[in-house]
Parts: sequence; structure tokens; C-alpha cells
Amino acid sequence: MDDELGTCLRAWRDRLAPAEAGVTVGPRRRAPGLRRQELATLAGLSVEYLARLEQGRAGRPSAEVLAPLARALRLSGDERDHLFRLAGHAPPAAGAPGTHITPGLHRIIDRLGDAAVMVMDRAWTVVLANPPAVALLGPEATGDDGERNVLRRHFHGLPSRVTRNPAEVAAFRAYAVADLRSGLGRFPGDRGLRALVEELRSDFPAFAELWAAGAVSPSAYQPKTVDHPEVGRLTLDCDVLEATGTSLRLVVYTAPPGSPDHASLALVSALGTQHFGGTGAP
Repeated sequence: MDDELGTCLRAWRDRLAPAEAGVTVGPRRRAPGLRRQELATLAGLSVEYLARLEQGRAGRPSAEVLAPLARALRLSGDERDHLFRLAGHAPPAAGAPGTHITPGLHRIIDRLGDAAVMVMDRAWTVVLANPPAVALLGPEATGDDGERNVLRRHFHGLPSRVTRNPAEVAAFRAYAVADLRSGLGRFPGDRGLRALVEELRSDFPAFAELWAAGAVSPSAYQPKTVDHPEVGRLTLDCDVLEATGTSLRLVVYTAPPGSPDHASLALVSALGTQHFGGTGAP
């Protein structure tokens, strides 16, 4: 099966146009699909490991490797299931809340233009972040420091570019706890969501107290102030959109066209992840 897995990975990589994957290429590009380095970057893998996978020399990859590969390759649901089977894993359970990002949802995200977009599951774990979101939010969008869960980051005090005063912290925590309770009501079989709730209840008395209050709330609009290290402070609209038929939400950061914050968001996107060593504007 290792050879078949490698064959499929190479075929899926060859068919995916760089533009469709959000990869910018020069005019002299000959290869129609993605290069191995490009796919490795999109999937968060080393190019050496991806090479071994494609050559059938890597053994059985874990589900944690397969899921980002399926997203990066923009596989359909059937193709994702085939990928899991080739690697010796059962496909994600049919009754579980879906976290697969379909090619159509990828295209919607691509067409949101200069908006910063994160895709999160019901447990507030970041599944995908587009380049403007990575540039805007840094580790909170990428999990490069080892933590991709927004609520775990918050309660453990990990760095975040989103700034809140004490009243805003209290409001955010109340909203987040109520949202988790709403999620458990909709997806009672989501073991990851239930495990997160139990973990936070055990580790953080403030969370446990809020949970005991029993509030239920769906995702809702919340403005956010982001302190970017190069551009300074931006106040952005933050809207949460449900992806029907899945447990995914799109968290979309935008600003009114023509506003100073819109210009700052465009500058953040243009800068990408570059760092120039200075401080942001006050």
C-alpha cells in the first residue's frame, strides 16, 4: 500500500494548480502542479518526510499527518477517506462532526480577498488560516509555538496579539464558555470538545465557575483590537460564519473599506510574516 499511497500523493500534487492552492509563481513556471516543497509548507511537514511518503519509504503516517495533507491537497471527502485507508487508518467517523475543508470551502476562503480568515472547529482549535490571518495574528493562527487551540492559549496565558481590557476579558470568557456549551448541545458525540471542557473545568476555577452558570450562546459578532508588531493597533470586525453540515466555523476579520484600519489590514497582508525589528505604531 505504501507505493499506492505515494502514487496518489504525487498525482494529487501534480493536479493542484498553484493559484488554487494560494501559491504565487513566476511567469516561467513549467510544472502545472505544486512542487514538493510547496505542498510540504502548506501541510506543515518537512520536505524530506514528504519525499519519503511519496517514495513509499516513510512507513504508516499518522492521522495527524494525513488531515493537513488532505486539506493542503484540497481533497474531496471521498479522496480524503481513500487517503486514510491507504495509510492503514479508518476514515473519520461518519457520525462525528465534520472537520474536512472541502474544495468549495477552500475556494470561498480564497475569494474573501484581503480578509483575514481562520477556520476553527467547535472546540476552538484552528484547522486552517489564510495568509492574511497568519500575518495578522501570528502564532495564534498557526500554532507554531505548539498550541493551536484558542481557548487553551487564552486560559494558559500564551501570547496573543488580540488585546482586551479586564471587562473585555470577562465578556470574552463568558461568551466562549457559553459557546462551548452550545456546541456540546449540537454535537454531543464530539469527544475532543468534551475533553477540552473537562480539561478547562479541572484546571481553571474561573472557567468552572462560568460553566456552572449554565449559559448557552451561539457564535456571534465581536469586534477585536489587534496589536500588530509592525503596523500597530487595528480595530477590526470579527464575524463568525457557520459551515453548514460540518462543525467548522469561519472567523473573518475585516474593516470598512476606506477606513484607516482597512489600510492597516492591507499593509499587514502585504508585509506577510516579515519582521523588521522595529516597534509598531502607537
